[in-house]
Amino acid sequence: MHAAIRYALAACLVAIVCCFSDSAAAAQGKIELQWFGQSAFKIITVNGKVIVIDPWLTKNPMTPQEYKNLDAIGKMDVLLVTHAHGDHLGDGPELAKKYNAPLWGPAGLDQSLQTLGILSPNLAPRMGKGGTIQPFPGVKITQVHAEHSSELLWHNPATDKDETKVGGEPVGYIIQFENGFTLYHMGDTSLFGDMRLIAQHYHPDLVMVPIGGHFVMNPQDAAFAIKTYFKPKHVIPMHYGTNPYLVGTPAEFIKAMGKTATKIHDMKPGGKLEF
Repeated sequence: MHAAIRYALAACLVAIVCCFSDSAAAAQGKIELQWFGQSAFKIITVNGKVIVIDPWLTKNPMTPQEYKNLDAIGKMDVLLVTHAHGDHLGDGPELAKKYNAPLWGPAGLDQSLQTLGILSPNLAPRMGKGGTIQPFPGVKITQVHAEHSSELLWHNPATDKDETKVGGEPVGYIIQFENGFTLYHMGDTSLFGDMRLIAQHYHPDLVMVPIGGHFVMNPQDAAFAIKTYFKPKHVIPMHYGTNPYLVGTPAEFIKAMGKTATKIHDMKPGGKLEF
């Protein structure tokens, strides 16, 4: 065989082996997840990228005191906000500017953040339900439906009065990671029939489900959604205990789940998990 051909074949073989090795390494990697109370999570991907969801921290009664200092949460690469309410948008704009991290939310919310001068267009990019971004190699983030509302309460500095602005439609997020693990952050939502479609299409390994009631599903409705539609390997109950209306508890959710193959993670604020 001609030397040049042998060299080319050898180079191709090395490339294939390296590609396989990289994939194998990613498959063995893990993501780290930390909860700060309500719907606020920090996720470190297999390759070390940081995603923060619904960053309500400084005024969140469940957030441990050390994380109310926004320096403590550390650098981040992407912010995801499910809707405009203050207990979800929270400290998002300040964090976006502090870490130069784009804040992705409902298109209407990000448009208002731009129009009101809260964030520049590069820090408030627009995205719609069904849209998918790939902010880093191997990571895909998709907006999906949520059944809730999304008003943006804005304090007008010129009049010193609060005003209600467009906040877009509420969303949830499907995040698919480098190691094949998929999670579904529901955001704030009630039960809706297309949860079945989301389950069938994305097959999330982990579902983060609101259980507080009144504004979102109560523990029984949340358990119905998980048992009937998703049957995931893991579930984290969230969005409870931060105001007098959110009376649902993890204990009630666990009871409503009954005997199940799904592992229920009753996290404590500041706690971490690996997947």
